[in-house]
Amino acid sequence: MQISFSPFRADSALTLSRQGDVLTIDGADLDFGPLPEGAVLPREAVNCDWLASEVTRIGGVIHLTLLLPHGPIPWPAPPESRVVTHPEPILVTTDGPILLPDYTPAGEAAE
Repeated sequence: MQISFSPFRADSALTLSRQGDVLTIDGADLDFGPLPEGAVLPREAVNCDWLASEVTRIGGVIHLTLLLPHGPIPWPAPPESRVVTHPEPILVTTDGPILLPDYTPAGEAAE
């Protein structure tokens, strides 16, 4: 599963995990198992506010873009997490929790 990100301002956090072709976003399962090779699933066909793109399967790999929340300005996130352009996509090859950039300001504990 290749996940790209589109950063946006929000106080909420995002939690992801993967089990095969199922992506779990904040406890809600999105099963992309039925998506055939080369098919395109429009964003509007998926009931998920975090999804920012269509979903495709290319070479057996599911490709999608998710919204990635970041904290309030003046940008408390570490520099590597608050790239003005989009962060690099991640390729998720194992099942389990998916690690996302840490948006906790240096020296502060996460709430």
